[in-house]
Amino acid sequence: MRQVVLDTETTGIGAEKGHRIIEIGCVELIDRKLTGRHYHQYVNPQRPSDEEAIGVHGITDEFLADKPLFGQVAQAFYDFIEGAELVIHNAPFDVGFMDAEFRRVNMPMTRTYCTVLDTLVMARDMRPGQRNSLDALCRSYGIDNSHRELHGALLDAEILSDVYLMMTGGQTDLMFSAGASEGDANLVMLNLEQLGEVDSQALSVVRATSAELSEHDVIMDLLDKKSDGAIWRR
Repeated sequence: MRQVVLDTETTGIGAEKGHRIIEIGCVELIDRKLTGRHYHQYVNPQRPSDEEAIGVHGITDEFLADKPLFGQVAQAFYDFIEGAELVIHNAPFDVGFMDAEFRRVNMPMTRTYCTVLDTLVMARDMRPGQRNSLDALCRSYGIDNSHRELHGALLDAEILSDVYLMMTGGQTDLMFSAGASEGDANLVMLNLEQLGEVDSQALSVVRATSAELSEHDVIMDLLDKKSDGAIWRR
């Protein structure tokens, strides 16, 4: 499965108010692994940024003056994300801006060639009543974002990829990869009828070693960070 973790920076809040994208950052995941491929682009928005927005991302109008217009980079951006599942924190914000920009250059809307996964919705479902900003999730999952003094699209996409993998960790770790053969699956599938014939008294008991117990505690500590506490410790 190909996923693209995506973030944008803008001139202000609200694409419907004429605000524009000024930075795009994307990182690629394939089968939940970072590939090292990314897309990063600054864009001249042809309008000034709000002071409040500059205070968030630190990208000045002067810096953007010589950057390409969205129409000049739209095809490369489209080519990078086409067919992927986009992983976005607060997706309506970014997708709304992307659609407004694509509309200006007569290109298709985002959801016609991509699916979208909103990690903010996912976090609210997993952590009801808690703060679910990207910074809050970093603290919760033990992800170091101390280098994030200002928002930046590529940096935030990289951080979000770590957060997303932590949020969803374990859901696919116990599953076979897409390339696993039927023979591989048979190695671990239990035949319940045969299981019923096993003489449990004849089975030897293998105790965990102290080293294995220590490794187990490390995993439990990780699960504690990723949830409201490992159920095995309750």
